[in-house]
Amino acid sequence: MSRHPDFTVLIVDDNNNNLFTLRTLIRTHMDTTVLEAHGGAEAIEIAYKDPSIDLIVLDIQMPEMDGFEAASMLKIRKRTRDIPIIFLTAAFKTEEFQRKGYELGAADYLLKPIDDNQLINKISTYFRLIEKERSLNRVLEEKVAERTAELRDANQRLENIIEYMGEALLVLSPDGKIEGANPASLRMLGYNEATLQGMSIGDIFEEQDEVQAGAFMGAWLEALIRSGAMSNIDARFITHDDRRIPILFSRTAILDEDDKVQNILCIAKDMSGFTRDP
Repeated sequence: MSRHPDFTVLIVDDNNNNLFTLRTLIRTHMDTTVLEAHGGAEAIEIAYKDPSIDLIVLDIQMPEMDGFEAASMLKIRKRTRDIPIIFLTAAFKTEEFQRKGYELGAADYLLKPIDDNQLINKISTYFRLIEKERSLNRVLEEKVAERTAELRDANQRLENIIEYMGEALLVLSPDGKIEGANPASLRMLGYNEATLQGMSIGDIFEEQDEVQAGAFMGAWLEALIRSGAMSNIDARFITHDDRRIPILFSRTAILDEDDKVQNILCIAKDMSGFTRDP
């Protein structure tokens, strides 16, 4: 007896004798859960309510709702559309029914009268395929969970670095508006975060000459796009209480897939107390 205790097969036939035969064959050769339905409508009701069903063995010729109609209804719902369906059909209807069944998404066919070995082999084959898919999904879920944890840890480390770094870090929009600032920026400039956000970068830099003034008007953005970064630039911050702080700053452009600037990172080091070589 093959063991598949974690699997459930739904057998559907309007004939009680056929259901008895199917149930007996499956339970004799397989350790698995077997559910029964006496027609298409009952099969749909069971499948909609029970998420554990892995495989459906469905008779085609049934009164009121035949197997084709039942399969069509099962393929509509997201929960049941991917359940493999093995149709049961009489030999003289094989070609006609197979064509229509495959159009509806049938996974396979069994001919009546049912061959014991063929029935068990087909069910076992689909169970093995389902188990393989489950195994692959588990591996994928583990990989995703592992990667998510790594990204979470990396983000936490980055947040800690930003939180405790001594240099000021400003996140700018492409037009030079301040969108974010780390604690060092707030301490250095004397602003609270709500006030600083939305200000222009030019509002906190002292424009010492035409070159620097032009940079804040847009030429610096073009330079960033060309070079990707600008480093070790001498400038002065203007604080909230109108003090001038000498800084050494760098700017880096963050580009999207089309090489358009999404954001600009500006890192500034307080150079108060440092004397630059002439």
